[in-house]
Formats: sequence, C-alpha cells, structure tokens
Amino acid sequence: MQKPIHRFHRAGRKASYLWNFKLTRRLNDRMLEDVYEMVRPVETEHPLVRIGGAEDGGYLVPDDLEGVVACYSPGVADKADFELEMAARGIPSFMADRSVEGPPVAHPMFHFEKKFLGSRVDDGTVTLDDWVGRTAPATGDLVLQMDIEGAEYDVLSTVSPEVLKRFRIIVVEFHRLYGLVRRKEHPRIRATFERLSKDFAVVHIHPNNAVPVHRFGRHEIPPLLEMTFLRRDRISEMRPATRFPHPLDRPNVADMPDFPLPPIWYRRG
Repeated sequence: MQKPIHRFHRAGRKASYLWNFKLTRRLNDRMLEDVYEMVRPVETEHPLVRIGGAEDGGYLVPDDLEGVVACYSPGVADKADFELEMAARGIPSFMADRSVEGPPVAHPMFHFEKKFLGSRVDDGTVTLDDWVGRTAPATGDLVLQMDIEGAEYDVLSTVSPEVLKRFRIIVVEFHRLYGLVRRKEHPRIRATFERLSKDFAVVHIHPNNAVPVHRFGRHEIPPLLEMTFLRRDRISEMRPATRFPHPLDRPNVADMPDFPLPPIWYRRG
C-alpha cells in the first residue's frame, strides 16, 4: 500500500537509529538553517483540531473547513478515519492507490481510483493536475492529505501553481528527511519546501515515532515528519508556535515511545 503503518521501520525498531551516513561533503549549517526557516510553524486565528483516529492516519488541521468542497487523499491504508470525518462534515473524499483494490470501508462519499499519484500520467499513475482537473468541483477550496512513501517530492514539484492554490489545507507526511544532509537529495527536499512556503504557512509539525530522530552534529532530523500547511490568504493573525507536542498530538505507533519535535525546527535565533 502507498500508505502503510511503516512496517519496515517497526521491524528494526530495536536497532540503533543513530545511523552513520558516509557524508563526504557535509552540507554547511546555513543551508540546513534556511530549510528550517521555511517551515517554522506558526499559530493562527484558526485553532487546531484532530481529524482521524488516535494513531497513524489522524492529523491536526486548522479549524477552517467551512466551505471546503472536497478532500484528496492519495495513499490508502487499512483505516479511513480521516476521510470518514470529512464525510461527516459533508466533504467527499477522492482516494487513489494502485496497490489496493479500494478503500477499507465503503461510503457513498468515497471516490476511488486504482492508481498511484506521481509526476506523470500513464496506465498506473495519475498526476495531481489530471486528477483534480477531472474530478474536482469547478469552484471551491480543497484539502490534500497525502502519505505516499516518498513520492510527495515529485508530486509537489510538478503540480501547477493553479491546482496547488486550490488547496486551502495541505497535510503531508514527508519521508527520508535525513536526505537534507546529503548533497544529492537536499535540493529536491529544499525545492519542495520553497514552493510550498510561497503560498502556505506551516501550522503544525509532528514527528512520526515509527523511527526515532537522526542526529548529525547539532542537527536533529526526524526521518518522518507530518506537516500541516494553511494557505496564507486564510491567515490574518500569525505568531510563532512554541508548544510541541501539541495537546492533541498522539504517537503514530501506540506501543512505541513518542518523541517531541526537536527545538531546532521551531525555535528562532
């Protein structure tokens, strides 16, 4: 499935996670600090609410869903709590995943395509532009909730500005963020955050506790980070967020210890 509970991480959870990558050309501190600055979380006039279950698949989003006309949820797991709560609010969900036959539960407001979300259109893959263009209502804001095991960078780097701006709220689980300290992978991750930060502000960050933080000198990088973005035109009040974990946060994997967001990701100066 494109959105499993991270089984490959859980299988090795007793191992040491302070991995020693052979970084022959370590990025300088300034380049990493630039990335942190792009995603420093803020509090707005919209308080956060939890949508979905208490474990993996539940996310904190701003309480600004009035008028949203559809949710796009690529990657289908064995739960659909997020989409069910959207349906209870009258918001239909469009779901896509080539690795499963359909959503885990049937619902008249669920619309499923057996395709992966990616950067091209072919028999097994759909782009965000094509998917939204074919299925979204002609007007109205959308929500994107995406956990697609690393494909998020290709998806977000190829979506058109027009389609991206249709989303009022974007929730993404970013994978393999230790790539920030690798010269080959850093530009792709950085470019994704740069693109999002133009029109969206980060309103919440939560580390997925399936894999503990990786340390590179003074830099602490959770490999899996759930980030919630709110389009900037929905914000009139903004101040730095400093409370982590949020009272509504829950560990993704209940039988593993949770850990807080490292301060380097939210402290200024």
